[in-house]
Amino acid sequence: MALLQLWRDMAYDESANKGDLQRFWADYFKKEQAIYKELLADPDTEVAGSVSELATKFGVDLMTMTGFLDGINDSLAVPNPIEEMEAETAVSLKFDKELLYKNMVAADAEWLYGLEEWKAIFDEDKLKELYKEQKRSTTVVNAPKIYPNDPCPCGSGKKYKKCCGKGK
Repeated sequence: MALLQLWRDMAYDESANKGDLQRFWADYFKKEQAIYKELLADPDTEVAGSVSELATKFGVDLMTMTGFLDGINDSLAVPNPIEEMEAETAVSLKFDKELLYKNMVAADAEWLYGLEEWKAIFDEDKLKELYKEQKRSTTVVNAPKIYPNDPCPCGSGKKYKKCCGKGK
């Protein structure tokens, strides 16, 4: 079975004790944060190797590295083959800095997008701009409601109910 499926079975186990699952995720997030701190300290250097080599390099177990690779995959310059990934699969952690930051914001991962290491990569204005850009991209703006007695939006000068709203 591919590593990713093993990770998902373990991390999203609905039959697991809720307290155990919360402790599992709290532990995972600490390890994830430590890996990101190391990657962001030298963001232009590509870190690559097999899944097991990277797990050893960052001092985590194979499943934690699998979860990390699953999480960062959408932010990579070239996505890894995570669906069929095994321990010896070669992977790269070369990430797009702006995309990674935005994806962290989208995930509401304040413990990641709030890392001090980002300040060495982007100035404060750029971080605010990326944050706002990401938040705006997920904001739903509903069209204004048109009532029957409102002027028709087509510009005819008639009331909506007598024009485009006729028969609705």
